[in-house]
Amino acid sequence: MKFVVERDSLVDAVNWVSKSISNRPITTALLGIVIDASEEITLSGSDLETSTKAKFKAEVSQKGKVLVPGRLLAEISRSLPAKPISFVLEGTRVLVSAGSAKFTLPTLPLSEYPTLPELPAASGSINSDLFATAVNQVAIAAGKDDSLPTLTGVFVEINKNQITLAATDRYRLAVRELTWSAQDANIETTSLLRARTLADAAKSLIGSTQVIIALAPTTTNEKLVGFISDGKTMTSRVLDGSFPPFRHLLPNESTADAIIEVAPFLDSVRRVALVTDKTVPLRLNFSNNTLQLEAGTGDEAQASEKLDINYKGEDINIAFNPTYLTDGLTAINTAFVHISFTGANKPAVLTGQTEAGSAPITNYKYLLMPMRYSS
Repeated sequence: MKFVVERDSLVDAVNWVSKSISNRPITTALLGIVIDASEEITLSGSDLETSTKAKFKAEVSQKGKVLVPGRLLAEISRSLPAKPISFVLEGTRVLVSAGSAKFTLPTLPLSEYPTLPELPAASGSINSDLFATAVNQVAIAAGKDDSLPTLTGVFVEINKNQITLAATDRYRLAVRELTWSAQDANIETTSLLRARTLADAAKSLIGSTQVIIALAPTTTNEKLVGFISDGKTMTSRVLDGSFPPFRHLLPNESTADAIIEVAPFLDSVRRVALVTDKTVPLRLNFSNNTLQLEAGTGDEAQASEKLDINYKGEDINIAFNPTYLTDGLTAINTAFVHISFTGANKPAVLTGQTEAGSAPITNYKYLLMPMRYSS
C-alpha cells in the first residue's frame, strides 16, 4: 500500500471515522481504523453499535488494506504540517510522513476486524444544517443514565414528509418537527437512536449540503439507521425498548404566558444561579409584567434580580433547575422566548419568537418540570 493525500482531506476523514472507535473494545481490532487504498481511500471504524466510513481521493501508487491504531492515527494526522502526506506499508509497519515529519505506525490484525453492516437503502434527504440544528435542540434533553437506555435516545418518528424528534430525561422533554424529502411519499416508521451518536453525526455533517437518511426495512432483523453525506457514511443500531408516550404532556391551552427577551434573561439566570446547586432551585415569580428571579434562603448564599417582561395571566411562583432552564433558552435559538404555564406545580412549555409581538414558533417545544422548594 502506498499513497499520497492532502492533509485536510485526511484529517476530515479521520475525525469522522474516529467517532465510532470503542473506548472499551471487546477485541483489540476495534481500536483500529481500516485504511483501504484502491481507486480512492476508504477509512472505516466501528464499536459494533455504530460504524463509520469516509472516502477521499488520493494519489494511489500501490493498492492495499491495513488496520492501524485509530486514536494514534487521529492524533498524528492533526499534528502533521499542511503538506502532502505519504503513507507506505512496509511489512507490519505503516510509514507516515509530511515534509520532514515522519512517524511509524504499528498495524493490528486485519483478520480479526469484524464485517461492517451494509448501509440500508436511502429513504429520503434533508438539509444538513437544518437537521443538525434540530438534533441539537432535542438531544440536550436526553438522559445520561445508561441504566435507563431508552431515555438516552432520541425518538425519531417519520410520517410521510414530516420527521418528529423527541427526547426526555423525565425532568424535561424536547420535541422538534421538521419536513424532509421522502423517497416513499407514504412512509411511516419510528426508530430510537442513541442521542450521543446522533448528535455527533449531525455536528460533523454541518456545512455539507444534504444528509441522506437510510432506514432498514421493518421486515428485516437488522435494525439499522444510516446517514450519508459528502463521502461520509454512518450506520447505527437502534436502541431496544419503547420510547414513552409524550404528546399528551404538551398542553394545548395555558393559564398564563410570558414573553421575554432571551439574552438578558439568560444573563440573569446565570447570575442568580451562581448560588444554586443540584438541590437548590432557581425561583421565578411572574406578576404585573415583571419577573423576579431568586435563589437561596436563610443562612445560605442568596441572589435576586428583576426583569421587565410581557406577561398575561394569573401570578405564578415556580422553580426550575437552572441548568435545564439555560439549556432550553439556548436551544430555542430565537431573540424571544414564549413561556406557557398551566399552574405553579405543572410543567411549563418554552417556544421561540423572533419578535416580542410575533407568533410563537411551534415546531420546537421544550417542556420543563418544576422543582419543589420551601419558601
